[in-house]
Amino acid sequence: MVFHLAKRGRAGAYLRPMHASAYLTLAALGLLACSQQPAETATARVPQASSTQQPVPAPFPETFEAGSKGAYQETDEPLATGTWHFQDALIGSSPQDHAHGERAARLRNLGRIAMRFDAKAGVRRITISAAAYGTDGPSTWELWLSRDGGRTYARTGAPVVTSGPALVPHVFAGLANEPLRLEIRKTSGPKNRLDIDDITLETAAGPAVAVGAGATGGYFENRNQPQAPATSPKPAPTQYPAGTGTGQAQDPNDANLALGNPSGATSDPTNASNYLLVHPEFTIGYNAPRGIPNWVSWHLDKADLGQAPRQNNFRPDAALPRQFYQVTPASYARSGFDKGHNCPSGDRTADLDANSNTFLMTNMVPQAPHNNQQTWAHLEEYGRSQIQRGQEIYVIMGSYGRGGTGANGFVQTLDQGRVTVPARIWKVMVILPDGLNDLQRIATDPTVRVLAIDTPNDNNTVNPDWRQYLTSVDKIEAATGLDLLSALPRPAQARLQKLVDTGRAE
Repeated sequence: MVFHLAKRGRAGAYLRPMHASAYLTLAALGLLACSQQPAETATARVPQASSTQQPVPAPFPETFEAGSKGAYQETDEPLATGTWHFQDALIGSSPQDHAHGERAARLRNLGRIAMRFDAKAGVRRITISAAAYGTDGPSTWELWLSRDGGRTYARTGAPVVTSGPALVPHVFAGLANEPLRLEIRKTSGPKNRLDIDDITLETAAGPAVAVGAGATGGYFENRNQPQAPATSPKPAPTQYPAGTGTGQAQDPNDANLALGNPSGATSDPTNASNYLLVHPEFTIGYNAPRGIPNWVSWHLDKADLGQAPRQNNFRPDAALPRQFYQVTPASYARSGFDKGHNCPSGDRTADLDANSNTFLMTNMVPQAPHNNQQTWAHLEEYGRSQIQRGQEIYVIMGSYGRGGTGANGFVQTLDQGRVTVPARIWKVMVILPDGLNDLQRIATDPTVRVLAIDTPNDNNTVNPDWRQYLTSVDKIEAATGLDLLSALPRPAQARLQKLVDTGRAE
């Protein structure tokens, strides 16, 4: 039977006569509204009748515009990209919700939202926009990833603190080549609420999309469903022996930022002193006011080494935001300091483009010539010799302090103060046999080496033997304020960061 309902205004409601079942519907909606916190509103649409045919999932971003979840109770919600799980979270569309469209996810207490599906393999970059709800205070949240269909999750990057009404994008890069799903966890408690919008997963080919339709295929979605028997025995997974040195991309964790984002850098241009800059060859936490990186992170194995000649084409980095000062080769001219690579040219000789990108000025630091050409050159050659012995290496390099001694004496800055000369230059190398499941092996294999050095940027006193500067990751963290190896489980991170390698020749 058809009935008509006039629109409800803010001052009250006007109802035309209708069938009794409509009053029951309104009563149910009234109970739903009562479950909201009185200090906030969430405009919900009446969901459409379900269809037996699952809609084809849309590519990311997830904008929450297709959702209608108006209460905080835990449940699944079908959205454009697939089904998402909401826990102490809803889809808000009130004037207090900060969204690029009409809707955003809103989390309270220790709320979470999570994909109930896997995104297609090849995700290299995740961007999440966040703002405080209404005039609430700051909230802290974390991004967790699962690479096994939702069985287990691991945090990626550093916790993010969100404050203010403006939606700010946060970028997590260098993630994985296998299918993955994400979960956003609010961790800061009950008083402040958090808006999340425009979750983007990107691959090299463009926006990611769900593997299969809807929420099917994942472990948690299918754990209680009967499985069809296999028509033939499932072959055992291929076992790759450790230390083969094949140089193949065997492990999807072979990513430049696999060990974590040491400073929680983001691609927000207003975050000029901690700007995340992603290149295929390395990932940078760039400090625009200093004109040098805080850190550079990359992965090295045999696949990165070949016969490409050194390009020597030092140049500004066009990927920097336009408002950042562009350091050029002229910034170092006649300074008495080398344009010192963070990710070295010798680590990227597989092809000309890869080698060329190591000469971007965002990858440079003013380095004392004896430090660069002797101490550092010997350390870089040592690392590549380990690759020839069947190892792979995760490398993080950076600098700190102000003022170094070059060929012309002590200076604090170059280029009229635009480029800081660091006092110390450091590097961390996590060395393990070339193989699979790198993060797991780093966390559990007692043969994994963590080689850390911290050198003076002083042309007069630096020793050519890098072994004189062996130290621990803990000491580098204490000097820099960074959180290194943050992608590892906390107990493993704590254990490895205390190690001081012997620098033994092998």
